[in-house]
Amino acid sequence: MLTKLSSVPSKSGVYIFKNAKERVLYVGKAKNLRNRLRSYFQKSSGLEARKIAMMRDTRDFTYVVTGNELEALVLEANLIKQYKPRFNVILRDDKNYPYLKLTVNEAWPRLEVVRRIKKDGALYFGPYVPAGPMWEILSFIRRNFQIMNCRYSFDKPMRPCIQHQMGRCPAPCAGLISREEYLKLIEEIRLFLNSEKKELIDGLEEKMIKLSEEMMFEEAAKLRDRIKALEKAWESQKAVAPELGNIDIIGFYREGSVVSFEIFFIRNGIMIGSKDLFIRNIENVSDKELMHTFITQFYSKEIIPPSKITTPVLPEELKPLENWLGQRKGAAVKIMSPKRGKKKELINMASENAFHAYRNRKEPGIHELLNDLKERLKFEKPPEDIGAFDVSTISGNESVGAFVYWSGGEFEKDMYRRLKIKTVQGVNDYSMMEEIIERIIGNLEGKLPDLIIIDGGKGQLKIAKKVTDKNIAAFKEPPMLIAIAKDPDRAYLTTSETSINLEDRRPSSLLLKKIRDEAHRFAVGYHRKLREKGLLQSPLETIPGIGKKRRLELLRVFGSIEDIRNATIDEIAKIKGFNKKVAENLLSELRRL
Repeated sequence: MLTKLSSVPSKSGVYIFKNAKERVLYVGKAKNLRNRLRSYFQKSSGLEARKIAMMRDTRDFTYVVTGNELEALVLEANLIKQYKPRFNVILRDDKNYPYLKLTVNEAWPRLEVVRRIKKDGALYFGPYVPAGPMWEILSFIRRNFQIMNCRYSFDKPMRPCIQHQMGRCPAPCAGLISREEYLKLIEEIRLFLNSEKKELIDGLEEKMIKLSEEMMFEEAAKLRDRIKALEKAWESQKAVAPELGNIDIIGFYREGSVVSFEIFFIRNGIMIGSKDLFIRNIENVSDKELMHTFITQFYSKEIIPPSKITTPVLPEELKPLENWLGQRKGAAVKIMSPKRGKKKELINMASENAFHAYRNRKEPGIHELLNDLKERLKFEKPPEDIGAFDVSTISGNESVGAFVYWSGGEFEKDMYRRLKIKTVQGVNDYSMMEEIIERIIGNLEGKLPDLIIIDGGKGQLKIAKKVTDKNIAAFKEPPMLIAIAKDPDRAYLTTSETSINLEDRRPSSLLLKKIRDEAHRFAVGYHRKLREKGLLQSPLETIPGIGKKRRLELLRVFGSIEDIRNATIDEIAKIKGFNKKVAENLLSELRRL
């Protein structure tokens, strides 16, 4: 690697460290690739413990030169999202948040809920987290603003649907409203979603007065009712401060190896939602690096950055980060860390909420629960991370293995693994369990749990002990092992012949069964998916030499698999694209199935 280092250019880019199995361990970016990579190999560089451990596993590195720091930041974010490297700080949240999309780019605009942002000329309002208030807003708009809720083209007039009869659509499909009048409704919705109260109310009152003067009292009364409904709706909204405009307030709280973030989404001075998120394994990571990591990974999702973002501490590499956010938004984005005023108060409030989210996430009594496990299972220390293995098979067909991971009170689904059994034919639970444990231990690349649960009895536990002893170098410490058998639920230990009753409904028993059942659910789901796929597969697809064209020609001539099976070699050999040898092989394989 040191020889390779001399050829690295002094340009901006992204570097990737890999282990002996070519798995990505870490993705980083640098203004000067050569200098940054050299720092990892110099004994005097003073690397933190996390990166020292990473370099012990590193066997190779690659790099990609970029045009500038901004391109490097974008590439780094994408690669981290793709590989989820073990030594990067990872935000474990893959959800895209809902937006209201007003399709002003269409001739007859609609309002719909989306989770994907496109640069298509439409207007997006959000994000709404949680989604409940968004559905209330959408329902309110559909009750009080008559706009279409369908995707029909208006090439030819058609009869109005039930939505028109219910008074919820002006029926542009039937030509009952002009496009000019319809677009006025769309503009009112835009003003409402943007909280431009005065302009919207003034416009509606002016229209109401005009209708009254023209003796159109019924239409005027409808506008009066709409104005009252709008004013009532705005009263219920959490107005923070109109002068803040569009801004995200980020607060955080860190304790030990976990940091809790809280974001307030404020749009047009109104708080439309908030979200708490967590990052684990942050030992020796500075607040500035943490904030940079969080902002990069959070806004690389399907989300439109606001014009302003406030944080308790400014992230490292501030300018490239602001440029990247501006590129995603299509306008300037400013990251600030105010020391006084309304914004500082909101940061403090967000940080306080992050603290409470952390406390709630830990679950009262979680430490007592794990300590109870330690005492009952006679371990030297409480387990922090728990993994579980399960096998699913029916008569040895489409056999699969599964692994689930629990840590800190919740399941970490990005650590889940599932695989097809490759080396075992027929029904042999012990050999299948041996295969999946060995393969998944290798796949987890060192992030292995303290406690491993095996679905089964003493035999499966013995196999698990054999495999973990064989692969002991992969573990930081020898893992704790138990097997959980059913009917009744009981746990077997490697250190005792006596089983432990899990039917007592103690919290620690319920936790072990919950993790065991999650592994079973994950395995069965994958097994069912493979079996359903197999049932839908034509027997012809499994026969060597019978491609798509030959399959279609066989079915065109004979009509069914059974008729093909009953045909003669000569009858099949006469078909276009076939010969006697192919026909013999086809019938031999079909009659064997």
